[in-house]
Amino acid sequence: MLTGKHGGHAAVRANAGTVALAAEDASLAQILKNAGYRTGGFGKWGLGDAGSSGAPTNKGFDEFFGYLHQTHAHTYYPEFLWDNQRRVDLAKGAYSADLIARRSFDFIDRHRNQPFFLYATYTLPHGDFEGPDTKPYADAPWPEPSKHLAAMITRADGYVGEILRRLREYRLDSDTLVILSSDNGAPSGPGNSLELFRRNGALRANKGTVYEGGIRVPAIVRWPGRVKSNAVSSTPWGFVDFVPTLADVAGAKAPAGLDGVSMAAHLKGGSAPKREYLYWEQNQFNIPKQQFNPEGFSAAVRVDNWKLVQPPKGAPLELYDLAGDPAESKNLAAANPAVTRRLAGILKSARTEPRPHKGGRREHNESWSE
Repeated sequence: MLTGKHGGHAAVRANAGTVALAAEDASLAQILKNAGYRTGGFGKWGLGDAGSSGAPTNKGFDEFFGYLHQTHAHTYYPEFLWDNQRRVDLAKGAYSADLIARRSFDFIDRHRNQPFFLYATYTLPHGDFEGPDTKPYADAPWPEPSKHLAAMITRADGYVGEILRRLREYRLDSDTLVILSSDNGAPSGPGNSLELFRRNGALRANKGTVYEGGIRVPAIVRWPGRVKSNAVSSTPWGFVDFVPTLADVAGAKAPAGLDGVSMAAHLKGGSAPKREYLYWEQNQFNIPKQQFNPEGFSAAVRVDNWKLVQPPKGAPLELYDLAGDPAESKNLAAANPAVTRRLAGILKSARTEPRPHKGGRREHNESWSE
């Protein structure tokens, strides 16, 4: 989302914690800052710890407040958060999501008279399902974790509503592009089955996989007067497209060599851009080929409505026609050998070895260990 590179090319490819964006990795915040925008990031980062080249204030953000390390973000009652690269200790019982949201609202208040880019990654719901209460679902006949999950989603809805309220109050709503999405499909865990709320619908599998239940999420786009209300597009796109799209919207120049395409014209009602493929991978570590463990690696490539999946543990390739089978229930690889071979070639060539990295985390884990 921040570099315009898919998982086979990006500098940071997994939640390893010790990998950081390098100085040469251009970020969306840098592009927009150079175009005259004030830039603020609030929530979860995970692309470089304090003191590293990948810290948000080293990658174009004028200010940041939240979690730098992805493991730190697994609790909503941490001992501290990061204000830029300064550790801020929290009062016992402080709910981090509310603190982070308030800082993001304050960013709008302070920069309402100039162009701004707000990157709000509130983390709700993620990690431990916990909160101050389970309202308005306290009396629902659900397991306690499910009540918290529902309450956290409603809380996140409230944050979004507060952003929109401010935009209206400051008469910025018709001048501001708002995009809301999720970073992955729903997880499944104890007391929180996927079936209770049908969180992935009929899609196969869940978070942590390259099946549709792990990667297909909605994107809601609001831009009055430019994006038609109540319109629905079935054109697939992804976070890899955010850099070229938002650079296009801002009148900025996107870096060369991106994997994404600009969706700006399509969002305004124009035709969808041509793309060669979409690619995803799921891997436990950001490691080079010679250390690769196929047991924990899976990948997928999509061309038009064809999707080829490389399951983990070196299992045979699977081919699906998403136009008629979005649930990926019928493997068509054997019946379509030519398509399978063509997409397998793309799947193989789409991934390059990660470049060597020095640690993105401080030597003594100062930034997140508690």
